[in-house]
Parts: sequence; C-alpha cells; structure tokens
Amino acid sequence: MPRLRAHALIVALAALLAVAACSRAEPSPTDTAAPVNGGTAPEVRLGYFPNVTHAPAIIGIEQGLFTAELGSTTLTPQTFNAGGDAVNALLGGSLDITYIGSGPAINAFAKSNGDAVRLVAGATEGGAQLVVRPGITSPEQLRGKTIATPQLGNTQDIALKKWLSEHGLTAGDGPNDVKIANLDNPRTLDAFRQGSVDGGWLPEPWSSRLVLDAGASVLLDERSLWPNGQFPTTVVLVRTAFLQQYPETVRAILRGHLKALDLAASDPAQAKTIVNAGLEKLTGNALAQPVIDRAFENITLGPDPLASTFPQLAQDSATAGITDKPTDLHGLLDVGPLNTELQAAGRPTVDAAGLDKPGGNS
Repeated sequence: MPRLRAHALIVALAALLAVAACSRAEPSPTDTAAPVNGGTAPEVRLGYFPNVTHAPAIIGIEQGLFTAELGSTTLTPQTFNAGGDAVNALLGGSLDITYIGSGPAINAFAKSNGDAVRLVAGATEGGAQLVVRPGITSPEQLRGKTIATPQLGNTQDIALKKWLSEHGLTAGDGPNDVKIANLDNPRTLDAFRQGSVDGGWLPEPWSSRLVLDAGASVLLDERSLWPNGQFPTTVVLVRTAFLQQYPETVRAILRGHLKALDLAASDPAQAKTIVNAGLEKLTGNALAQPVIDRAFENITLGPDPLASTFPQLAQDSATAGITDKPTDLHGLLDVGPLNTELQAAGRPTVDAAGLDKPGGNS
C-alpha cells in the first residue's frame, strides 16, 4: 500500500507540474489582471498634442468634460509634440492614456510585442497634407529638396516615406534624394519661411499655417490616397495594464471623449473657438480665423478608429523602414468599452475588423 500511494502521489505531482508548465508557456490571451479599487483609478494621466487633429482632447479638457465623468479621479493632462515621445511615456509607465497618431500607435504595439497598449477609440480622420513651395508641382521636383515631418516614425513621417517610395524617390542626403527633416511643427513653419525646408507633410493646423501664413501650396492631400478619403489621423491609446486595472476610469474618459465629439458636431463654431483658446494656452498664440476654419474643413471627428485601414498602415510602416516587417495587429484593438458607451447612448457601435482577437506574434 505505501508503494502504491507513493506511485499515485508521483503521478499526481507530475500532472500538476505539466499543467503548470503548459500554463507558463502558453498563457491565455484572455487572461487579464483583476480591476483595482472597483476599476476606478485615483489619477489618470492623459496625453494629447497642441494640434487641431487633437480637437476632441482639447475640447474635453477645456470644457471639463473628462473631469465631469471622472468623479473622484484626478485628471492630469500632459502635452507632447509628436507620437514618439508619447509612446515612450506610455511604455515607460508615466502616461496612462493618450491621443496619438495611428503610426506611433502601431509602433508602440510592435515594440511591446503586442502586450503594452490597446487602441480603444478613434478621434480624427484626415487633416494631413504635403505642402510645398509654389514652384514645386510634381513628385519628381522634390529631388534634392528638404521636406519636414514632425518626428521620425510619426504618422506623417511614415506617410511621406511610403509615398516617396511609390514614386521612385528615395529619402537621403544625395543630390537626387529627398532629404527629410524631423522638426517640431512650429520649427517647420519658421524653417519654411527662412528657406531651409521646402515643405512638409504636416497635420492640421500646421499645413494650413504654411499655406495661409507662409505662402505654401498643396501638392497632396493625404485623403486622396485612401478609399473614400478616410484614414485615421488620431486615435485613443491606453496602457493595457491601466485598462485592466481601471476599466471604469477608461470608460469615463471615453464618455468625455464622446461628449467632446458631440459638442463639435452640434456646434462647429463653438468647437473652433474652444480649440483655438486651448491652443493659445498651450502655445502662447491663437490661430488666425482663416487658419482655424481651413483646418477644421480638412478633418472629420468621430469615434470610429477605421480599424480596416490598420493592416495597410502596418504595411506602410514597414515600407517606410520604421518596422522590419508589417506588424501583426491582432489584439491591438479593444473597442468593447467604447461600444458599451455607444450602446448606452443609443448610437451605432464601431467595428474592430477582427483586430480585437489574438493572432500570431507581433
């Protein structure tokens, strides 16, 4: 009997070890951390940029729409000039949620092997143009010229490099190359006026500022490159751990986000005034009325992240040399919280295009 009992114990122990080993090697993609404090965070650090393409964030902050939904949670806004800086803050744990370009959102997902971030909503479509000196009227004339983008690997930087490749042009320092200068948007305006850059692939309001304030011409509106003219310029990205621990806080931010979108849709003139006042606080300068008007004409605000465009965006990032290969984006999206809020408001839900399901390695 003792020998039989010992044998049974060994078999049982072996089975337990096998299960444990399997669990470590193949964690379930649906495993999540339990919500903390009922899913409500004591503080949420929210990132956004001083751009018209981040209008929902500016409206939500300036009008107190986020704060009203957050209750006892403290809102700590943080501003960034380009997506790479916001990605570093997210991955470093010093930022919880951010409005950000689609390109850096993909890069953050790729850098963390699909673990650290989730895309939870759309914010802005359109609002990016390649603007140049009036004498430049064709892609071929960009050879030997200098074109600015806001940051290496940001959404406009990727779009420019992919477009150059499609037209047989190369980015570099040679006499027949197109030199790309990564500059903060205000510096691009100054550099264009001074003659040190010949144009820029820029988000609003900076493309409008170069056109109306500095005499640039539009060589290309990025909308012309996409089916139905739709492409995501700004989305809402959250740290996965924050989403898992504080889902109620994320939903509160999304409710504020939807209210900001509703305000912009119901009263565009007020939205422009709010955004311009917010930009003046952030940059020290308000936009001239023709600039803010033109910038708003070039964007569409809405909660749909246009998920079906993301495989192409991932391919573009690889074509631009920002990633080694197209990122497998399965698992990037989690629109469940957004759709819950949309359903509660009696509004149509958004489609994740299958990217809310686990896939292969990123």
